[in-house]
Amino acid sequence: MKQKFLHSLGPLVGLLLFLIALWVLYGALQEYHYSDVVQRLKGIPGWRLLLSLALTIFNYFALTGYDTLALHYLRHPLPYSRIALASFLGYAFSHNLGFSLVSGGSVRYRLYSAWGLSAVEITSVIALNFLTFSLGMLTLGSIVFLYSPLAIPPALGLPVTSVRPLGVLFAIIVTMHLLLSLVRQKPILIKEWELPLPSPRFALAQVVLASCEWALAGSVLYALLPTTAALSYAGFLGIFLLAQIAGVSSQVPGGLGVFETVILLLLSPFLPTPLILGVLVAYRGIYYLLPLAIAVFLLGAHELFQRKEQVKRLASTLGRWVPILTPQLLALSTFLGGAILLFSGATPAQHSRLAWLSDFLPLPVIELSHFLGSIAGIGLLLLARGLQQRLDAAYHLTVLLLTAGILFSLLKGFDYEEAIFLSTMLAALLPCRSHFYRKASLVRERFSPGWIAAIALVLLGSIWLGIFSHKHVEYAHELWWQFALFGDAPRFLRASVGALGGALIFAAARLLRPAPVDPAPPTPAELERARPVIRQSRHLEANLALLGDKTLLFSDTGKAFLMYSVEGRSWITLGDPIGAESEWPELVWQFRELCDRHDGWPVFYEVGQANLPLYLDLGLTLLKIGEEARVQLDTFSIKGEAHKNFRHTINRLEKVGCGFTILPAGETPALLPQLRVVSDAWLAEKHTREKGFSLGFFSDAYLSQFPVAVIRQEGKIIAFANLWLGADKEMLSPDLMRYLPAAPAGVMEYLFLQLILWGQQEGYRWFNLGMAPFSGIENRALAPLWNRLGAFVFRHGEHFYNFQGLRQYKEKFAPQWQPKYLASPGGLALPRIFTNLASLISGGLKGALSK
Repeated sequence: MKQKFLHSLGPLVGLLLFLIALWVLYGALQEYHYSDVVQRLKGIPGWRLLLSLALTIFNYFALTGYDTLALHYLRHPLPYSRIALASFLGYAFSHNLGFSLVSGGSVRYRLYSAWGLSAVEITSVIALNFLTFSLGMLTLGSIVFLYSPLAIPPALGLPVTSVRPLGVLFAIIVTMHLLLSLVRQKPILIKEWELPLPSPRFALAQVVLASCEWALAGSVLYALLPTTAALSYAGFLGIFLLAQIAGVSSQVPGGLGVFETVILLLLSPFLPTPLILGVLVAYRGIYYLLPLAIAVFLLGAHELFQRKEQVKRLASTLGRWVPILTPQLLALSTFLGGAILLFSGATPAQHSRLAWLSDFLPLPVIELSHFLGSIAGIGLLLLARGLQQRLDAAYHLTVLLLTAGILFSLLKGFDYEEAIFLSTMLAALLPCRSHFYRKASLVRERFSPGWIAAIALVLLGSIWLGIFSHKHVEYAHELWWQFALFGDAPRFLRASVGALGGALIFAAARLLRPAPVDPAPPTPAELERARPVIRQSRHLEANLALLGDKTLLFSDTGKAFLMYSVEGRSWITLGDPIGAESEWPELVWQFRELCDRHDGWPVFYEVGQANLPLYLDLGLTLLKIGEEARVQLDTFSIKGEAHKNFRHTINRLEKVGCGFTILPAGETPALLPQLRVVSDAWLAEKHTREKGFSLGFFSDAYLSQFPVAVIRQEGKIIAFANLWLGADKEMLSPDLMRYLPAAPAGVMEYLFLQLILWGQQEGYRWFNLGMAPFSGIENRALAPLWNRLGAFVFRHGEHFYNFQGLRQYKEKFAPQWQPKYLASPGGLALPRIFTNLASLISGGLKGALSK
C-alpha cells in the first residue's frame, strides 16, 4: 500500500504544481486578452521562426552527445546512427511526457538491450546522461547566476530575492565533482551500492558538452524574442535555466505551465506580456511538438511503404524497432490530438472564417460540430491509453474519432491547420493496424496515476484557456442557452461540460467493472476447467497446473490459461500460456495488467524462443536462462559401437533382476504407499526437501492423475517416475523421478533408456530430458553482463549445483537443445526477481540456501 501511495505521489504533486502555475498565470494576465496573444504570435518574423527551427535541429544533434559520451565511458561503442535514433526517440518522449528517467529511459532500454547492452550498462547510460544533464545545468547556471544575477519576483514565493546564492551553490557542486574525479580513485560506497567516479578528462568533457547543449537549448527560445537592450543573452539564460529547473522539478510533462509561468514572471519587466506568451506558444510547437510529429511521421511512413525495397534500405536502421515503438508514439500523438481538439474548443474561432462558413452551413451544424469536436478530444485522450496497450478496439475508435475530428474542425470554424495536423496523425495511424491485436475491453484497462494526472492536466488546462479567452464576457445563466454565430463563450461552456461529462461517464464505467481477482490456489472447479486444455496441449509443463500450488488465469473463452505464483513483488508465470495460441497475446496482457493493479513485477519463467515477441511487446527484458534437452525418437538408437554403453546398462540392470513396467493412471493410487517409501528415502539420502512451482512434488492427489513408470527388482519397486504425455504424441517426459539409495548404480539411466524405447514403440516424436540451467550462454568480451555472469556460474558454480555434470549427462542421449528465457523487468529489479524465483521454487529462502 505504501509503495502504491509513493507511486501516485509524483503525478499528484505535478498536477498540484500545474494548478498553482495556472492560478499565477491567470493573475499575471488579468489585464490582457486572448486576442492580444494571438496577434503577437502572428507577428513573430518568419526569419526568427526559421532560426529557432535551425537551432532546434542543432540542439537535438548535441543531445546525441550525451549517449555517445556515456557509451564511450562504458567502452561499448555503437554506430552513430543507432545512438542518434535512441537519443532522438528518447528525448522526443521525455521532452513531451516529463518523467525523463522513465519515459526516455524506457525507450533507450528497449533499443540498447537489443543492441547487446546489459541491463546494468543501460542503467549506467541513463544515469550518466542524467549526471551530464545536471552538470551542464549547474555549470551554466553558476556562470550566469554569478555573472548576471537576476532579481526573483516575490510572486514566485521563494525565500531568496537573487539567484547569486544559487550560483554559488551550483559552482561548489561542480567544483567538488571535478575535484573528486581528480583526487579520488576508489568508487563511492553508499550502503551496498558502488558508484565509480569518472576520470578528470571524462568529467571535464561532461561539463563542456552539457554546458554547450544547455546554451543551445536556451538559444532556441531566445531567437524568437525581439532584441532589447535591457535584456542581455546572459541575463536571458539565467531566466531560462531557472524556468527549466522549475519545470523539471515539477515533473509536469514538458514542464507545461510551470515553465511558462516562471518565464512570464521573469521576462515581463523587459517585454510585453502578450508577446512573451505568443513566443512561448511558438517555442512549444518548434522545440517540443515538431520533433515528436517527425518521429510519428517517420514510423507511419515506414509502415506504409515497408514493402518497397527502396524505403526498406533507407529505413533499415529504424525498421527493426518499429513494432516496439510504434504503439508508444502513436499513443502520444493521439493524446496530443485530443488536447488540440479540447484547446481549440476552448478558444474563439476566427470570425472571418465563421462568417464565410455561415454562407454554406446552418448554425445548428456549426454548434453541433463544436460540441462534438470537444467530445472527440476527450475520447482521444482516453483512447491513447488503449493504443499504448495495443487494443484493436482503441485502434478502430481512434481512426473513427480522428476522422470525425478532422470533419468537426472544418465545420465548426474552418480550422484547416488543425485538420491538417489531425490528418497527418491519421495517415500515420492507418497503416499500423497489425500492431493493435488485443481484443480486451477498453473499460477494463488500467489507468496509472501518471495517465490520470495527464488527462486531468489537459482538461484543466483547456478550461483555464477557455476562461482566459472569454474573461471579457460576464457570466450569466442565460449563456448556456445562447446560440449565435459569434457566440464563442456559450459554445465553450457547453463543450467543456460535454468533455467533463464524457470523462465522468468513462470513470463511472470503470468503477462499476468487476474487481480484479486476488491470487488464490485454484478451486476444484478451476482444475476441472483446466483439464481438457491440458489434455489437448503439446506443452508438457501444462501438467504442473494439476499440482494445485499455482493460480490459474483463464482467457475469456476458457480455451487457454497461464499459471503463476506470487513471491514478494514478483508475479511469476511458469512457461508460456497453455491452450489455444490465438488467445495467448491477450492472456499475457491480462496478466501484465493484473500485476500493475497490485504494483507487482510480471515475470515469465522458462518461456520458449518462438514466443519472445509476445514479451517484447510488454516492454520486458529477455534473459537466456539455459537450454532444454529433447531427444528425437525416430532417429534414436542403442545399436552400434557408439552406443554400447547404453546396451551395457540395460544388460547389467536386467542381470540383477531389474524390470521395467508402465502402469496406467488408474493403477497408480494402489501403488502410492510403496512409491512414498521410495520418495522419502530419496529425499533423506539427498538431504533435501520437496521443491515446487516448476518441479513436481510427491502428492497423492497429483500422482494419481498420471501413468507411472516403475523399476522393480525381484518384485520390489526401487525407482519410479510419473509420466507427462503430450497431445498428438508430440512429446513425453518423466516428471517426479525417485529411487532407493540401495538401488543398483545406473538405475536412472536404465529408466530413461526404457522410456525412450517405449516412446519409440508408441509413436512419440520427442523425449524431453528437461532443463540444463545456464548452459548454452555465450561468454564473449562484448556479450551483455548477464551472459558473462551466466557463463561464469555454469563454469564455476559446481559447489552449489552440478551445472556442467547435468549438461554432460544429458549429452549422452544426443539431444537437440532448445533455449529457454526469462522475460521480466530489467535493471536493478533483476537481483530481487531471481531471489524471489529461487525462494518460490525451493519453498522459501531456507530451501534455496540449503542443499
